[in-house]
Amino acid sequence: MNTSAASVETDKWDVVISPKSKVINFNFAELWKYRDLLMMFVRKDIVTVYKQTILGPIWFVVQPIMTTMIYYFIFGRVAKLGTDNVPAILFYLGSNTLWLYFSETLNTTSKTFADNASIFGKVYFPRLLLPLSKVISGMIKLFIQLILFVLVLLYYIFVRHSVMPNQFIFLFPFLLVLMAALSFALGTIITSMTTKYRDMTFLVTFGVQLLMYATPVIYPVSKFKEYQTLIWLNPLTSIFETFKYGFYGKGSFSWGWLGYTVLFTVTTTIVGMVVFNNVEKKFIDTV
Repeated sequence: MNTSAASVETDKWDVVISPKSKVINFNFAELWKYRDLLMMFVRKDIVTVYKQTILGPIWFVVQPIMTTMIYYFIFGRVAKLGTDNVPAILFYLGSNTLWLYFSETLNTTSKTFADNASIFGKVYFPRLLLPLSKVISGMIKLFIQLILFVLVLLYYIFVRHSVMPNQFIFLFPFLLVLMAALSFALGTIITSMTTKYRDMTFLVTFGVQLLMYATPVIYPVSKFKEYQTLIWLNPLTSIFETFKYGFYGKGSFSWGWLGYTVLFTVTTTIVGMVVFNNVEKKFIDTV
C-alpha cells in the first residue's frame, strides 16, 4: 500500500516538457510563467549594448538626432523631396524614430536563435522569450526617443504654430502595438529559417535597408501619386502615414489601408507561429 502510494508520488512532476503536436501553439501561460526570465533578457539587451560606451544610454537620443540631420540635408536640402508642408526636422525626426524601432527590432529578432544556439542545448525555456525580449527592449528605447520627439513637436505647435495634431493622435498606442507585432512576426519567421539557412541573416540586413525606401520614412505618399497604390501595399505605410496625420494634422489617412495592415499582421503572426513550431521540433539538430 505504502509502496504504491510512493510510486504514484514519484510520478508527479512539476514541469513536463513534451513535443508540440499542434500546428499553431502559442502558450501564453508558459510565457507568463517565465516572465522573470523575460525581464532578465530585456535588462541584458538594454544594459550590455551601451555598457562599455562613453555616452552610455545617451546614444538612445544621439542616434535619431544624427540620422535626422543626415536625412534633412540629403533628402530635404539636396533631393528636395518635400514633407507635405511639415517642418523638415519634425517630419524626419518622427518618421526616423519609428523606423529605428522597426528596423532594429526586426534585425535583432531575426538573429536571436542563431546567436543564442549555445543556450538551447543546456536549459529549457520558451524559445519565443528571446525574440519577445528584443521587441520589449526596443520599445523601451523607443519611449526614450519619443521624449525628444514630443519636445520638438511641442515647439512647433506652440512656438512656431506649424503643425496641429488631430484626434487620430489617439491611435498612436495601437500603431505601436501593430508595429511591434509586425516586427515580431517577421522576425520570428526569419529567425526560424536562419537556423537552417544562415544566408538569411545577410539578406535581412540588406532587405531592411531597401524596405526603408519603399516606406514613407523620408518622403510623403503624396510625393509619388503615380505609385501610391504600390506604396500603400507596403503594410508599414499605413502605420507611418497614420502617425504623421495624427501628430502633424497633414498627410493622408485611410481606414481601409490600416485595416489591410492589421490583416497582414495577423496573417503574418499565424504563419510565424506555424513556421516556428515546425522548426522548434528539430531545433538543436539544425541550429
